[in-house]
Amino acid sequence: MRAFDALPPPLRRWIAGAALPWSPASCRRIWLRARSRGEPVEAILARLDRAQETCLERDSISITGPARRPGRDHHQQDSSR
Repeated sequence: MRAFDALPPPLRRWIAGAALPWSPASCRRIWLRARSRGEPVEAILARLDRAQETCLERDSISITGPARRPGRDHHQQDSSR
């Protein structure tokens, strides 16, 4: 809990509202690296949003399987084989 409490308030708010269980340590590393490059707070939070969205999309694909091509029955045998 100390690691979380030591984070900057905007980062604590972002983690508290995140859909995934982000580690305070990993978020702190991202935050410090971006701040050292002079990135504004809004840009860092947007970066975290994009990372989370990527993870959620990846998890969704692994749960539901790859998208099927439209108009093709997945039980149908491919006659070209």
